[in-house]
Amino acid sequence: MKKMKSMYRKFRRGNVWYCQNNKTGVQESLKTKDRTEANRLLDIKNDPFLIPAFHLQIARTHMQMGNPEINNRTWQQVFDALVRTKEGTNRVRYERAAKDKALDEIRKAVVVETTPEALFDVMAKGTVCTNVYLRRWHNFAVDMNWLVLPLIPKGRWPTVKHEEKRAITWDEHKCIVEREKNPERKAFYELCWHIGASQSDVANLKVDNIDWKNRTLNFVRKKTKEHVHMSIGPELEKLLRALPQSGLLFPYLAGVRECDRATEFKQRCKGLGISEVTLHCYRYAWAERAREAGYPERFAQEALGHGSKAVHRAYAKKALVKVPSLEEWEKEMREKVVPLQPAIAA
Repeated sequence: MKKMKSMYRKFRRGNVWYCQNNKTGVQESLKTKDRTEANRLLDIKNDPFLIPAFHLQIARTHMQMGNPEINNRTWQQVFDALVRTKEGTNRVRYERAAKDKALDEIRKAVVVETTPEALFDVMAKGTVCTNVYLRRWHNFAVDMNWLVLPLIPKGRWPTVKHEEKRAITWDEHKCIVEREKNPERKAFYELCWHIGASQSDVANLKVDNIDWKNRTLNFVRKKTKEHVHMSIGPELEKLLRALPQSGLLFPYLAGVRECDRATEFKQRCKGLGISEVTLHCYRYAWAERAREAGYPERFAQEALGHGSKAVHRAYAKKALVKVPSLEEWEKEMREKVVPLQPAIAA
């Protein structure tokens, strides 16, 4: 078994024995001239560090018996292993996250030798994305038994604080559409406004997703695998009729990477002086419009997804709704009731 390095070592200055912290370099007197007494005091200072390290080394030895690679596995290998479990656009996100420069601090570090401080340092130098994905890789290593114990307990990870996203306004959307010369991109932005779906779901829509008999637009959300069945209104029908009548509705955009579609949209916003807006803002706009129109929350959840942050935020506080008086509501309901006509005897 590899000999563990002591935290403190002793030395003599004149006739008095001193000790020095091997990690910090801090020195202090043991206040004795006797070598035997100095050794006893040094053992007392080292024991709290050696005993946990000793048990940890035993645990590593047992784990190495079942998994010889555990003492050599680096964080880069953990990154790669988790990426291989993903598919499609989700895999692309993980691959992009694994290239985060903040991770360079631990990329070549052995997993079982990593300290919690090392992970905290990485998150301090990184972004919100670093925090989100690092904990996923850490938890993956724990689940795979590549870590003896979690380095950071579940409740001790830094809080993930996303920047507040806003909805794109009608005026901003109108400016973008009016300036757009490419018919396919123009129709793409229009459809995002009408249905509030994610950019990938909209870009990959096909004619087969349209049920003209029942007047519904049907598709499965890529991210959550939830089924969406949305009624087609007059404006949406007009837009869909103008798109290709076979195959993909957006043949070019369907083949463009998600990040490239986002960059193209950002460039158009920048040219118009529109800031803090992304393609994802169409989802927030749709949710806030639904809330303002008195659209039932359960319908909004069916349209955007039950776990959609856009729905939760809009229906919690963002959109303003004028509550009608109960008197007016009751009157309106009474007027809608059609009295039954008495049956006429034969």
